[in-house]
Amino acid sequence: MTALSASAEPVTGVTGVTGVFVRLKLSLLRNGLRQSAGRRVAWIVSAVVVLLVTALQLLGLIALRGHAHADALVVLLAAVLGLGWAVLPLFFPSGDETLDPTRLVMLPLRPRPLVRALLTASLVGIGPLFTVCLFAGSVVTLAHGAGAWAVGVVGVGLGVLVCVSLARAVAAANVRLLTSRKGRDLAVLSGLVVAVGAQLVNFGAQRLGSAGLGQLDPVADVLRWVPPASALGAVDAASDGAYGVAVAQLAVTAAGLGLLLRAWSRQLDRLMTSPDGSTLQAAEGRPGRERGSSGLARLLPAGRTGTVMERSLRYAWRDPKTKAAWITSLAIGLLVPVFNAWQGTGSVYFACFAAGMLGTQMYNQFGQDTSAFWMVALTISSPRDAYVELRGRALALLLVTLPYATAVTVLTTALLGDWRTLPEVLGLSFAVLGAMLATGAWASARFPYSIPQDGHKNVAPGQAGLAWLAIVGGMGAAALLCAPVIGLDVWLNTGVGGGWDALLLPVGAVYGAALTLLGLRLAAPRVADRLPEILGAVSKG
Repeated sequence: MTALSASAEPVTGVTGVTGVFVRLKLSLLRNGLRQSAGRRVAWIVSAVVVLLVTALQLLGLIALRGHAHADALVVLLAAVLGLGWAVLPLFFPSGDETLDPTRLVMLPLRPRPLVRALLTASLVGIGPLFTVCLFAGSVVTLAHGAGAWAVGVVGVGLGVLVCVSLARAVAAANVRLLTSRKGRDLAVLSGLVVAVGAQLVNFGAQRLGSAGLGQLDPVADVLRWVPPASALGAVDAASDGAYGVAVAQLAVTAAGLGLLLRAWSRQLDRLMTSPDGSTLQAAEGRPGRERGSSGLARLLPAGRTGTVMERSLRYAWRDPKTKAAWITSLAIGLLVPVFNAWQGTGSVYFACFAAGMLGTQMYNQFGQDTSAFWMVALTISSPRDAYVELRGRALALLLVTLPYATAVTVLTTALLGDWRTLPEVLGLSFAVLGAMLATGAWASARFPYSIPQDGHKNVAPGQAGLAWLAIVGGMGAAALLCAPVIGLDVWLNTGVGGGWDALLLPVGAVYGAALTLLGLRLAAPRVADRLPEILGAVSKG
């Protein structure tokens, strides 16, 4: 708001409002870079990286000119870019302070002029530059003839405006969420998007590498009628001489832009005129509803074990960073074995990855509690108390991990059609899980570290080495502990075992359970003896 209040010239008309908002955007960018040297370095590095990627993708698109399936690839890229513009404001709401229009509610501005001004200001930045370059490079790839080049000029403008308007409309529709505590916590889940997206990109690249770009044609035929990809579909149609189709696709893009601008304007009108939770009295509790034990609590064991299990499960559901870690482990544990099996290049033993990913949740158990661990520490006065505490946390993990690892193993086996190996892979998965729980309990007692609640960091400053030692060392120890079961599996598969492969299922289950109990027994006395040190380590963030 400083740029608005400091403007010496009176703001008159739409042009004046637009100019003020462009100067506001530049002022916010300049003032943000003045805050610290670290922020300047981060911005410069990110800008350089984006510009390098932009240059490389521009050269790559130009090199595709004349390729038989170049049109399908660039149409798909435009659709993916539009999807990125739609979801990024949800995960990075603090990346652009002008995404929150509620800061303007006290100004005498109508929605339509405000939409024009914000849309113009949104075109200032690295993201719009990247988008312009991608669309421009796509036009170079597709355009053949003067008519196609003319359509391409219009298509680039419409495509970029659709992307920016989509981001603004999504941000305006979710601004109440994005500016709340829960909305800021949503950004923690961006790690999941990156992890899952990397697996999907890897899977798609492998498919394209084996089958060629022709696999994209059916998808591109649909997407070329969906904005903003329809803008590039128009260029391709004009290159083929289908000017009627090109005009229709440009009209679809323009209609999509109009709908987005209308939706954005309606959202701005609602935000500027309707009250929010801060201006309304708190809703009274519904009559007839009493607080009591949830359905989950009634299914858990009585006493401290059930209480610890319920607390751990509630943390996994409610705490943003704990939830993000769980969801990421669940997603990656499923994607790696299933995608490889789907391609026919994987092994049924990849199913053990699911147990290993979720087993890492046992590490740094007390750090997940952050500063609230002091309340737990008050209830631990003996190794027996520490053992029950660790046992409850391990059981809560097993409540999810056992059926999940079993389901992933069965699904992977079904995709590969190798049902004979199901018992031995399940036994190996249970042994891996037991080893991870055992080493995780010991590492939680020996190498606790703090997890900051704000931002994207999962380790407090100065504790990164401790975290790596706990996780990498613990996983290495878990691999060594699984060596007997792995050796038995190899021996049985050499034919010497005489067809006793199914024996590995009970052996692995019993061995994993024994490892878990042993790990809890060894970790409990250390937890009881080191409570002050653990409390100090997990409270540093």
